[in-house]
Amino acid sequence: MTSQEFAKEEYLETLGALVAIKSNYFHEEAIMAYVYERLRARGIDAVMHEYEDAQVTGFKGKNVIGRMGNPEKGPKILLNAHLDTVNPLKSWTYPPYELTVEGDRAYGMGSCDMKSGAAALILAVEGLHERAKDLQGEIIFSFVSDEEGPFGLGTNYLIHENLINDADIAIVTEPSAAFTRIPFPNVCIGARGGTSYRVDFHGRAAHGAHPHLGISAIKDAARVVNALDQIVLPSDGILGRGDQCVINIQGGGDACSVAEHAFIEVFRHMVTGETKESVYQEIDSLIKSLNLECGYEITFRKGPTEGSDIFLPYVSDKENPLMKAFGEVVAEVTSREANYGYFDSIGDFNYLGSRINQPVVVFGPEGGNFHSGDEWVDIPSALKTTEVVYRYLEKMLL
Repeated sequence: MTSQEFAKEEYLETLGALVAIKSNYFHEEAIMAYVYERLRARGIDAVMHEYEDAQVTGFKGKNVIGRMGNPEKGPKILLNAHLDTVNPLKSWTYPPYELTVEGDRAYGMGSCDMKSGAAALILAVEGLHERAKDLQGEIIFSFVSDEEGPFGLGTNYLIHENLINDADIAIVTEPSAAFTRIPFPNVCIGARGGTSYRVDFHGRAAHGAHPHLGISAIKDAARVVNALDQIVLPSDGILGRGDQCVINIQGGGDACSVAEHAFIEVFRHMVTGETKESVYQEIDSLIKSLNLECGYEITFRKGPTEGSDIFLPYVSDKENPLMKAFGEVVAEVTSREANYGYFDSIGDFNYLGSRINQPVVVFGPEGGNFHSGDEWVDIPSALKTTEVVYRYLEKMLL
């Protein structure tokens, strides 16, 4: 057999099993156990990798990882999917932890982002296991935790511990068509980066009856928020333009008092050529131009390990032979040329594309309502995603 057709029933059974397990980030132990036990039951040498972030979150997490094939004979292909979801919302009208199929749509928590992609990789790994000894290269599979959390801890620790850094290319089955709204088959070969910073404002307290004797930290924080749009955000001609979003503002003091402290937090999407230092300079220059009465301090978030304090932007070379071959397989399987594009937000793919400089393909199905109620995935494109991954591994390794 030179290729494999994945039955719709087999795929939906796998996706349904994943959806049925509640796995919002920081609570992934049950779904990791399911994937680990499933792969081991089929004779696949899966390993339960454990890590601990003792620096920032205190979280102890797990990933399911493994390798199969003959690395000395050909390329090493990393498969990456996160098994966690965002926290459940009250806006669901379908049962979130039960896969509901209506026509070409499958509804369920994480069905689109990204248990559909995880199901594709599970089936591809299982499908090639019997021929592992014949592989002219190696499959490195990684089913990771906490992608939806603040630091992408699962993939971060795989990189930090040098467990996947030798791969020649990474395939991440995030729902690229759903995220970009570019019709399937959409192949993303780059992504904007992102970081968050905080500005603390230090004023002077005074009685609320005599506000002129104090310096209001809240007023100066508001001035900065209102002035943020004055910043001309860079554009790189590939990933587009950077963005900024105020995600938090707080301040206050005692009852009937001028607030002596306030702070704002901003999430800043970045494009190529930007760094944490350049983002610092732009906000610092803006604040200086406002001649505030308050003192201020700009800080960036601390990461649990080196490199995890920021998601750097990246662009992979579409002409890389391993990347070109993926596009060829997409065309063969779908009978359509790949629609190439770029992610406008961040994910584990940023770590892969920028910290260990792997060519990264992000490829997945259409869908909707991710990070919202009644999330759904398009079943035909999810099945094609599975076949593309399988056929690509065949093409490159057999």
